[in-house]
Order: sequence, then structure tokens, then C-alpha cells
Amino acid sequence: MTIRTRLSLAVASWCLAAVALVLPLAWLINTRDWGVALMLVVPFAVYGLLRLGHALEGWARAMPPPSGQ
Repeated sequence: MTIRTRLSLAVASWCLAAVALVLPLAWLINTRDWGVALMLVVPFAVYGLLRLGHALEGWARAMPPPSGQ
């Protein structure tokens, strides 16, 4: 697997995770009376997405082990 492929997979994975987390959170904040309390969750969600992005970048940029010489 090439580095370019791994980067593409990492970006796609992060985008899917971000959409899966942010859309329901924003919908609940907007449509429920108690949704305002979810604003306390938002910084943790953003922090989690940042950590996920960092981990995916590390995975994507990791050098594959050398094949048999």
C-alpha cells in the first residue's frame, strides 16, 4: 500500500468520523430543549477528532517494513 493511498484512507476515515459525530451532535443541540447542555460535550468531541486525526496521520505516514531483501 502506497503512502498516497494510506493518506487518502486516513483523510476519508477522519471525514466519516467527523460527520458521524458532528451531525447528530449539532442536530440534537438544535432540536432538543436539553440540547444546550450538549454544548459541554463539544470541546471533548473536537479534542477527540483532533487526536484521531493525529493518530491517522501517524498511521498514514509510517514507513512500511522493508520487504525481503
